[in-house]
Amino acid sequence: MSLNIDRNVDLAVFTSFKHGRAQLEMALKSLGNEGLFLFSSLDTNNDLYISPEEFKPIAEKLIGVTPVFEFEEEETLDPSGETLSIVAKFQPLVMETMTKSKDGFLGISHIALSGLRNWTAPAAPISMMFARQFKAFLPPKNKIELGDPWWIIPSELNIFTGYLSNNRFYPPVPKGKEIVIHKLLSMFHPRPFVKTRFAPQGAVACIQAISEFYYIVAFRIHAEFQLNEPPDFPFWFSPGQFTGHIIFSKDSSHVREFKLFVPNKRSLNVDMEWLYGASESSNMEVDIGYLPQMELESSGPSIPSVIRDENGNVMDSRDPAGEPIQFVFEEINWQREITWEEAAQKLEVAMYPFKKVRKCLCPATWQTNLSCFVPGSGRTLRETVLESSPILALLNESFVSSWSLVKELEELQRQNEFYSRLADLHLEKYNFPVEMMICLPNGTVIHHINANYFLDITSMKPEEAESSIFSFSTNFEDPSTATYLQFLKEGLQRAKRFLQT
Repeated sequence: MSLNIDRNVDLAVFTSFKHGRAQLEMALKSLGNEGLFLFSSLDTNNDLYISPEEFKPIAEKLIGVTPVFEFEEEETLDPSGETLSIVAKFQPLVMETMTKSKDGFLGISHIALSGLRNWTAPAAPISMMFARQFKAFLPPKNKIELGDPWWIIPSELNIFTGYLSNNRFYPPVPKGKEIVIHKLLSMFHPRPFVKTRFAPQGAVACIQAISEFYYIVAFRIHAEFQLNEPPDFPFWFSPGQFTGHIIFSKDSSHVREFKLFVPNKRSLNVDMEWLYGASESSNMEVDIGYLPQMELESSGPSIPSVIRDENGNVMDSRDPAGEPIQFVFEEINWQREITWEEAAQKLEVAMYPFKKVRKCLCPATWQTNLSCFVPGSGRTLRETVLESSPILALLNESFVSSWSLVKELEELQRQNEFYSRLADLHLEKYNFPVEMMICLPNGTVIHHINANYFLDITSMKPEEAESSIFSFSTNFEDPSTATYLQFLKEGLQRAKRFLQT
């Protein structure tokens, strides 16, 4: 008897023989697929026994108690230090932008999306914070050059480590520099995961401007939220990125300005995944959508909690007329700076090394990956072949590389004749979910392969792949890298006859 369990769910304990096949079959027979899934989500140590501590989350859910998260203690903050007010602004996901999860479509129920539908406002519209809490954004001593990126929270995942479990409800206890980012993101929703399930994780930053006493630090954060709690199935809400900047003193005692936001310029900016049962007929569901607004912004510069006169005596915070004392802040004269666009590009390349591929001076071809911004295949490509040194070298030498959303190409079809024709050429060759294309500068597609097919053939045994249109090179141990490299080289070869005519 084989266990009929969703392959996307992290139930390694049930696929091992640690407890004996008879026990597993008995558990499946007693609980059924759905019950076994719920049991496994609570059995955090995989011992086939639910302890009182493991049962606590569902008990709190049933009796209406909000779980209290423990946090690693931050360093002691001076109570007289400067404080600032952070304001959260949030507009919920536009449900109509979801591509396939309309009510009743493909069996998607209202319950499956309840966590998403109920999230209509920030969890904490305003929060008072100490300026010193933003110390995590200060550059290390060896990173004081403009645009030189560093990791605030390093990514711990790569092609070898794989990804973290989907079957989780509550974030791990934040530590170190994770604490302030967790605190900020918790203003949107009570269950932020500072480290995403998939690479690249973490947060990266760079200096955008320097003055004698101040920095502007630009940052980019990859984080996600868990919108559901037991007994519902997990629902992951993953914005494309959080980005922003902070203007603060070099000792972080004063914050002049802070802003964090999810970019909303593109037509789709959120990835969603949720577990929808545990049978083969109800695997992980995925969708995409548009979030109009998700941002945090300081209401003004940080100000002292306690005001002292020139002799160090505590003063009243109001003047004789009863009005609050107004602070005057000096103008900052920036000595060196780069543009926001330059800083954002540096951060993007730090997260995605394949973005180093040049954007101009293309001698022959234009390599474009068309993506619906769906997880799985597109993300798999970014985490595998597009992190390979041989692939990056060839792309940088002979290609201009870019990614496009299908929806954006459809919008181009409604523009002038030139853009419409280019969009038509790409969409004509596109198949769900991701299509890799090699094109001439005029948009002619000379070679393409679907990501699902690509993953199928690279998962074959070498002897099985010999009969396919691709064969594995002996120069690379990784079939994906070898196959993608061959795909690029074949495209270059096909381009030659077009350029010779």
